[in-house]
Amino acid sequence: MTEPVHPALHRAREALAQRDLAAAYQAAHSALRAEPRNAQVHALLGIVLSESNDLSSGEWHFRRALELAPLQHQCLANLAINLIRQGRAEEAESYFARADALAPGNLQVLAQWSKLHELQGDLQRADELLARAANISSPQDVELLRVGYLARRGQYREALAILESAPDLNGGAQLQRGRIYDQLGRHGEAWRDWVEGKAKLAMQAGGVAYQAGAIEASFARLEQFFIRENIDLLPQAAARRDIPQPVFILGLPRSGTTLIEQVLSSHSAVRAGGELTFVGEWPKLIGQLLADPAPFPENLARAWGGEGRHIASMLRDRYFTRAEARGLVEPGKLLFTDKMPFNELWLPLVRMAFPHAKIVRIVRHPLDVCVSMLSHDLTHGFNCGYRIDTIVQQLRATFRLTDHYRRELDCSEFLLRYEDFVREPELQTRRLLQFLELPFEPACLAFHERRRYPATPSYSQVAERINDRSVDRYRSHWEHLQPFASQLMPWLAAGDYGVEPMPRA
Repeated sequence: MTEPVHPALHRAREALAQRDLAAAYQAAHSALRAEPRNAQVHALLGIVLSESNDLSSGEWHFRRALELAPLQHQCLANLAINLIRQGRAEEAESYFARADALAPGNLQVLAQWSKLHELQGDLQRADELLARAANISSPQDVELLRVGYLARRGQYREALAILESAPDLNGGAQLQRGRIYDQLGRHGEAWRDWVEGKAKLAMQAGGVAYQAGAIEASFARLEQFFIRENIDLLPQAAARRDIPQPVFILGLPRSGTTLIEQVLSSHSAVRAGGELTFVGEWPKLIGQLLADPAPFPENLARAWGGEGRHIASMLRDRYFTRAEARGLVEPGKLLFTDKMPFNELWLPLVRMAFPHAKIVRIVRHPLDVCVSMLSHDLTHGFNCGYRIDTIVQQLRATFRLTDHYRRELDCSEFLLRYEDFVREPELQTRRLLQFLELPFEPACLAFHERRRYPATPSYSQVAERINDRSVDRYRSHWEHLQPFASQLMPWLAAGDYGVEPMPRA
């Protein structure tokens, strides 16, 4: 690409480097208005939108950038990554091959191409691509990439030897070392790595922090507005029976939502949607459509009158328009999944747009969720995942709000405990499919044999047979979790979860 760098594009790149996606998006769009045929602008918007999980829009911008300037190996690789995250791995292969032809031996291209094959379980091909990378890069860089493959094979000690010999680890690598320590029973070292790794990631993201006060105030306003008296006045959209319908899989990050989506999407009538951003876009859209000076959710009071009754149908249609762009409403299926974390915050809006939608709620021991969220690089939850105390704050606030919704809303939902599912997978699968009015299919119990990549940290787990290794994981870290357990007691009691630390040796 030879275009000069527009000042707004420069600002967008700086914001993206700081992980400020909102600022990057605004600056990139300013550049787009000034230079709508600038391939650099479209390529950057593709990255920003993909990072924001708006994958279909990101794909469009990558393709537009390649129309304007076809010989871009990095844009081809980014398009391939986007397609993988959409579950279209077969298409991604050809774009990696084209990128490699343009830039033979490029470490980033080879690394991501290798990752594709690792995700698909083809570890031999993944190793071959890393071997090529080793010929043109430092051995340390390639060895660090190989760590994940060794860990997936269960070769934890070999993977750990590489990480421990590295002179310095970034935040993500330190989290990975902590997970390996945990597998080897070195729990104190694991916790230390997770805390330090998350601190590094927060700094790499521009010093992001969880804004507890603002979030508590926002949740309080939702709780105050969405009471039964107000909810009953809100309009509800009519069902669109001519296209596949969404199944909303609610649950915290790392609670088992990916596992349940993989089970359901193995059924012949269900398509996997993944983490869709569509519901989370509704509050902003409501402000634009109602043109009320009051902020959300108070502006929904305008929908109590005749001039605002259209809002429910518009939310429904906007959702289906976005789903269509992702290929989710194509004929051949009855249902598609939406497992975006924290969709439950907007449950009253889901009731407006889809009053008869199937809702599946996954619950898992909240202390196990805390351990898993701390040990992985997660972006959901208003930056709560960088520290254990803010993870607990977000879980506590979410439980309070969703418990309020359960009292005020008339929503039929299927409650599934993660622990029950791993203990009795066939029984729970049959119950779940019965709730969805679908016949049982044996393929739902063989989900680990599918070659679909779910774009979450759970991808390697759902490629395995069901196991209970993650049940009661918190017990090994009770020393660090005990100070926070009392804050989660309402959740523990509601889920009939006990607290039992690991016995001392």
